[in-house]
Amino acid sequence: MDETSDEPPTSAVLLDNCHFSQVIFNNVDKFYVPGGDITCYYTLTQNIVPRGKDWVGIFRVGWKTTREYYTFMWAPLPSDACSDTAVKQQIQFKAYYLPKDDEYYQFCYVDQDGVVRGASVPFQFRAETEDDILVVTTQGEVEEIELQNKNLHKENEELKASCASLKKQNIDLQKELNKMQELQNSLESLRSNTEKLELELNSLKKENKQLKELDDCREAELHQLKEQIQNVTSDKERLETRLKTAMDHMDQLQSQVLNYEKEMENLSLMDRDKTEQLESLKEENRQLRAIGTQQKEENKELECCVEYLKGSKAELAFSVPPQQNQDLMKELEEQKRLFQILQAKKNEANEENQKQREYELLRHLAQAEEVSSFSVASQAQAPIPSPEVGGLLFGNPYYGEITWHSVSIRKCPMCDEVFPEDSETSQYEAHVQSHLLECPLCNEAFEKSNKQVFDDHIFCHRLE
Repeated sequence: MDETSDEPPTSAVLLDNCHFSQVIFNNVDKFYVPGGDITCYYTLTQNIVPRGKDWVGIFRVGWKTTREYYTFMWAPLPSDACSDTAVKQQIQFKAYYLPKDDEYYQFCYVDQDGVVRGASVPFQFRAETEDDILVVTTQGEVEEIELQNKNLHKENEELKASCASLKKQNIDLQKELNKMQELQNSLESLRSNTEKLELELNSLKKENKQLKELDDCREAELHQLKEQIQNVTSDKERLETRLKTAMDHMDQLQSQVLNYEKEMENLSLMDRDKTEQLESLKEENRQLRAIGTQQKEENKELECCVEYLKGSKAELAFSVPPQQNQDLMKELEEQKRLFQILQAKKNEANEENQKQREYELLRHLAQAEEVSSFSVASQAQAPIPSPEVGGLLFGNPYYGEITWHSVSIRKCPMCDEVFPEDSETSQYEAHVQSHLLECPLCNEAFEKSNKQVFDDHIFCHRLE
């Protein structure tokens, strides 16, 4: 029945739920000639909003639902769809799709929801004759026409009542539509909020997953820290044991230091005795030097006597008689022999004196070295210079004087290196300090060979 293949939207809504007043059909003829196209004119009031699937159909009078259309045409959208005033429209039906009988039909405007928004007065498809111009009817026909008029009037009244009801329903539906619109907006808002909440939920799930991973990492770190604490505790116990051992060793060393101090006092007393002996040797040396000087003078006198005797011998050779000369020669030979004996005794005494002094000097030097080594080894942090030991050697009084000055011996307690008296004290102290490790917290010194003891000492400070 339709010129298109698309079916219009319909519904099973009854007449009581339709709104016939929203679309008004204009210039509807009572008769349309069969076989020709017809044009339908209608007006869209401000109470309707036209949509793309609205349509205009031709219905047989007496229809009950919009599914009972004979033919239809899609309603064109007005150019100004947002206008608040009535808009006039028209649509043309082709003759091919029009009814061929002479029953009464009417135009109906149906929206895309299948609800009727307007209906025209009935019309017929038949040719107009002269009888329609000048009608001569019988009494029965008049009565029939009057009955039809009454029926039409009654129908009109019903249509008016229906129109009023439809207006009221339209107002109610508008309110419901507004509520539905508000609900739609609320629904859209809820959907938007739901999407946001879903995004937040996904974000929270990711954060929860990250927190779980972080918690696992923290648990692993905690386990490692517990193991480290156990290791540190065991190290602490081990170091406490070593510290106790070191403290015991320190007590032993302190007792040894006390013993060394006592021995140092004894050695100091011995040093004073040796110093007194040295002074006595110096006095003896001075006496020997005086004797040597006296012997020099005697030597000179003897040499003078020899020279004098030689001169006298020459003179006597010329002036003295031979007998007297022989006597004098015998006396001279006797004096010469005595001189040689005295000279040999003097040489023996000098040699014996030289050996005795050398022996005394070597003995004193050995004792001084012994005292210095013992003193330095007992105090490694503050080495004490060994007491000065002096020795005097006297040379041959006839060939000159040799004087030995006192010598101060300083010996490194770590490597036994000896420093002479003319070396600076700072040089000696720097050399000894190079063998030591000093604690930066309490300034206690340790030998470099005992680095483990030094490390344990530093660790004890950290535990405090």
